Amino acid sequence: MKMVNITINGIPVEIEEGATVLQAAQKAGIYIPTLCYLKDVQECVGSCRICLVEATGARGLVAACSYPVSEGMEVKTNTPRVRKSRKTSLELILSTHNKKCLSCVRSMNCELQKLSLEYNCEEDRFGTDVRTDPKDTSSLSIVRDNSKCIMCTRCVAACKHQAVGAIGPINRGYAVHIASPFDTPLAYTTCVNCGQCIVACPVGALYENSSVADVWGAIVDPNKQVVFFTAPSVRATLGEAFDMPVGTNCEGKMVAAIKQLGDVKCFNMDVTADLTIMEEATELLTRVTTGGTLPMFTSCCPGWVKYLEHYYPEFTDNLSTCKSPQEMFSATLKTYYCEKNGIDPKNLYVVSVIPCTAKKYEAKREEIGGYTDAAITTRELAKMIKEAGINFTSIPDAKFDDPFEIATGAGTIFGATGGVMEAALRTAAKALGGKGAPLEFKEVRGTKGVKEATYKLGDTEVSVAVASGLENAKTVLESIKSGEKNYTFVEVMACPGGCINGGGQPYIHDEIRNTVDLKALRAKALYDSDSDNSLRRSDDSPAVNMLYKEYFGKPNGEKSHHLLHTSYIKRGMNV
Repeated sequence: MKMVNITINGIPVEIEEGATVLQAAQKAGIYIPTLCYLKDVQECVGSCRICLVEATGARGLVAACSYPVSEGMEVKTNTPRVRKSRKTSLELILSTHNKKCLSCVRSMNCELQKLSLEYNCEEDRFGTDVRTDPKDTSSLSIVRDNSKCIMCTRCVAACKHQAVGAIGPINRGYAVHIASPFDTPLAYTTCVNCGQCIVACPVGALYENSSVADVWGAIVDPNKQVVFFTAPSVRATLGEAFDMPVGTNCEGKMVAAIKQLGDVKCFNMDVTADLTIMEEATELLTRVTTGGTLPMFTSCCPGWVKYLEHYYPEFTDNLSTCKSPQEMFSATLKTYYCEKNGIDPKNLYVVSVIPCTAKKYEAKREEIGGYTDAAITTRELAKMIKEAGINFTSIPDAKFDDPFEIATGAGTIFGATGGVMEAALRTAAKALGGKGAPLEFKEVRGTKGVKEATYKLGDTEVSVAVASGLENAKTVLESIKSGEKNYTFVEVMACPGGCINGGGQPYIHDEIRNTVDLKALRAKALYDSDSDNSLRRSDDSPAVNMLYKEYFGKPNGEKSHHLLHTSYIKRGMNV
């Protein structure tokens, strides 16, 4: 590829022909602010006008995110003219933005707020004309507040990348706003609740439907016994909400902080990730040996499940009937745990801490059974820890509570794309090939959108695919539908990179998201935890073996099928 040489603020940069000024600046380590641009979500739009720079050969200021470099170009990113333009653009955006910052979910973590402070903006220079639409609170997962929307359209791009397109610009000119078609409430659309729109939004126009107040209420209720359990990926991301480096495994501090919220217990959801594998691997082997419906799709991700129900209902029989680890844990707690400890299930308040906004929707699905009382995101847990005045970074580590403390590394890697597949392959390989079966299946690791591999497990050949991000899932589904591909087992995670990049993870500003590989660093924390664990197959889990011995009997047995499995709805375009 042809290379060109330019200078940015006097710094020489060599970059591929066709690259943008913004990409060249990032290569040189020079920060140019943006509001509409977001790497891997939305590029080359230039609508916010915050990234304007001076460039030789241009008649005026140009948008760095869309303007291509050329040989000998000189770029200046910090001249008085540039700073004045950015300030004016920010003040114009502020004129239509609801500046109720003190009570905003993004206060102190808002990209618009940060830039406005940096450029000494006058918030009312151009007056105030804010939309007065009521908030859309119809969804169990996501709230939209258009009075905060700055029309950057990042959320629209994120939804499009998810092959859903539930939201977009409505009307034209000054009346334009972001909404679902015909201003339909979000709950009555084909939205899959993945929350990628939330993590893409630079302001407080989108956020999760919070359960924090309900959880605080349960903690202080003398009639309630409250138990938390945390999803595998939360330990690898929670620290970011407290300015810890990306990819820090803060499991011990997470558990300690939860226990300081009140008189609560904290369990390890990795245990039911292991339980899911026991059920799912058994189901897969049964389908393979008895001629059942193949390929079998994983069912851990509720955003993926809802996407399949809406857009490919003909494939719902391919879904594993296993509930997700969240719902397996809640069902286990409200039955086995309550019976063993003499607790009325009505008095046990079960709180799931998850990286995912779709889990809020999943918890209320009638087919699931209603065992989860509250599902809170990583962000909501961070908010509770801050409200409680806990010094997260200095709190001594603590361990999960018995009897759901110890899990295997297979359960831990559930949070990364390919993790469910690898965990299932470990158990299936042992069942089909004996004790010498491999522990690692690195071909399904990594953040690539679609990964394929074929393995010989004993005498059985298994062809697998892993997809993360629903656009990639669509590609896999179409290849199966056309007969081009013939897989045995397919893992899908709705969010690109898997749960470590879920819609409920901490807000990360664009200057980090545009330059740091969040997915890879977060996933590394989980794989490192797996490799450090002496237990690496789900069938080696002492907690899971205890559950089968004392309560469930055997994988896919009568009791386990009743409590740990579910059914699906062929929705099509119906809600």
